Amino acid sequence: MMPDLVPWPLVASVIAVTVISVGVAQNLIYALQLVIAGWTLSAEPPVRRTALLWRRYSEFAPPIALISPAYNEEMTIESSVRSLLALQYPIFEVVVINDGSKDSTLDRLIAAFGLKPVTRACDLVIAHQPIRAVYASPEFPKLVVIDKENGGKADALNAGINLARAPIVCSMDADSILESDALLRAVRPFVEDPERVIAVGGTVRLANGCKVEDGRVTSVRLPRNPLALFQTIEYLRAFLMARLAWSEMGALTIISGAFGLFRRAIVIEAGGYSTATVGEDMELVVRMHRLMRRQKRPYRIAYVPEPVCWTEAPETLRILGRQRARWQRGSLETFFRHAGMTFNPRYGRVGWLGFPHILLIDVVGPIIEILGLILLPLFWAAGLLSVDYLLAFLAVSFSFGVTISVLSLVLSEIQLQRFPRGADLAILALIAVLENFGYRQISNFWRIRGWFQ
Repeated sequence: MMPDLVPWPLVASVIAVTVISVGVAQNLIYALQLVIAGWTLSAEPPVRRTALLWRRYSEFAPPIALISPAYNEEMTIESSVRSLLALQYPIFEVVVINDGSKDSTLDRLIAAFGLKPVTRACDLVIAHQPIRAVYASPEFPKLVVIDKENGGKADALNAGINLARAPIVCSMDADSILESDALLRAVRPFVEDPERVIAVGGTVRLANGCKVEDGRVTSVRLPRNPLALFQTIEYLRAFLMARLAWSEMGALTIISGAFGLFRRAIVIEAGGYSTATVGEDMELVVRMHRLMRRQKRPYRIAYVPEPVCWTEAPETLRILGRQRARWQRGSLETFFRHAGMTFNPRYGRVGWLGFPHILLIDVVGPIIEILGLILLPLFWAAGLLSVDYLLAFLAVSFSFGVTISVLSLVLSEIQLQRFPRGADLAILALIAVLENFGYRQISNFWRIRGWFQ
């Protein structure tokens, strides 16, 4: 019988060191993001009053076209459109795209707003599925409705961009709810730096549990569903901490498809939204970076934490798992489509910071963490690893995660004060701890599913 030539203790040690090192690197990045976000918010605290915002920005605010794709939204489309028409902003239009709905979405819009077919001149510079008709209303001159054949969200957004007339377009979901002053807050970078700013992202928060009346969130409340509570902490960490930090570093690679403002001319020059990926929002931002860097044009892609868009989060494991697998797949598709930007000096901070971050967090991260969860306890139980390795892995996985989550919540409340009740903060603090013991691990399995997809 041949002796075992594989040095299993050495193999186990190498795997353990790799897993722990990747975990430490990830948490150091999170800590840096937290510090940068805290410094940014303290240096420039948000303006509290809408009246002051109006006096400061309304005179110089550029016109905006809100582009809202709708597919089978007959139950909520009327209230959603009315809430958009009531936004506080000087000059804007609402462009609703009925993307081949199979229900009565279009009929509801026609009846509610007295829509009539019109002819609207436009430059069809971005490809999309054929438009069947364009509707407008004398009673609601800010509203335009496009009826087209089904092509998916990205295709519908491209149709809206083609027909929009404003220099700034705002992409959003039909079932999302914008706070009344969200546009006025989000447009600030365009007003303050009109020559360079080409895109701005706002904050997306969960409407689960909140009181909603006439397309408005009238009372902020925590979700009762445990999964939605976990996602509340996730959204706080992802937007307030991560995106604000990457914005300050000039390496922001994603603006949420639920709420983002873009300079229309640059979007058209970049080719519009890609219909060949499920992560069309991230892929467009990366392509805009690529375009501006290749042409050596000064530009800025920013994130502003104050403007809020409310959306409903999944409340079942099955739907949430599908969503996270899709998000992971979108991140991977974008990364591998533009992988040549990684560590490429031609792309500046996006190449040296943004893409290595995607590589570490989205590409390598889920695989390494799952390997650690499965292999390190097995190696320890088999006597191939000392307890020191196992304790180091657990410290990196849980202690750092709890600390980052809790501090993100503290930063959010100190600077933005979005939760009016102390009991809500206590519950969220508990959730920030508990999410690291089960929920985070399940999320990584969903992300692995996205890898296989």
